[in-house]
Amino acid sequence: MPQTDKQICIPPELPELLKQFTKAAIQTQPPDLIQWAADYFGAMSRGEIPPEREQSERVASSTWAELTPDLLKILHSRVGGRLIIHVNELAQMWKVLNLPTHLFNSVMNVGRFTEDIEWLKFLALVCSALGVTISKTLKIVCEVLSSDYDGGPPRIPFSTFRFLYAYVAQVDGEISASQVSRMLSYIEQEIIGPDGLIKGAMRGLWSRSPHKNTGYGETKKEHPRSHR
Repeated sequence: MPQTDKQICIPPELPELLKQFTKAAIQTQPPDLIQWAADYFGAMSRGEIPPEREQSERVASSTWAELTPDLLKILHSRVGGRLIIHVNELAQMWKVLNLPTHLFNSVMNVGRFTEDIEWLKFLALVCSALGVTISKTLKIVCEVLSSDYDGGPPRIPFSTFRFLYAYVAQVDGEISASQVSRMLSYIEQEIIGPDGLIKGAMRGLWSRSPHKNTGYGETKKEHPRSHR
């Protein structure tokens, strides 16, 4: 006969684990609790930070959060320096920040991304929703990627800027390869500091470039907001 009076042992860490899970679920207010719970405990089992929202990141669950460079900085920090990220993981990070689903889908369509997403390309297209023009988009990308916290202008390595600029120009489709090459040569000779970073960010860059009379760098792109 089965024993019915056997004492059940409760793992000592279980109450605190459930307490923290419940607290995180209440704070985050996920639209799909079951999926969020699976992501939460999956992250914990891998030794990662669970997908809970910090106090500074909480937004009203009834409306989308307004896309800002600060939110993109949070998203970039959660990607954790990876160059490639799976679409499901990125979609979950996007959802936790309560960013607009239609924008995510638009960026996926414009960039023609599949399961494995090149993060810097994805970020550049998201920034284009804020920047509208190429110059403003790259300025925002610099702000998001920069690790400078001294209040000065944001700076990024020239190699990163070169990659992003070439990609944004390719998506734009109205800037020739020769224009891209001339612009990058100008930046390499005139704008880069001794540390290999673009100094002064994008301030005055386009007005001082060799293409200032051609409207170069101010072309309106096919940005994600036109693909809702």
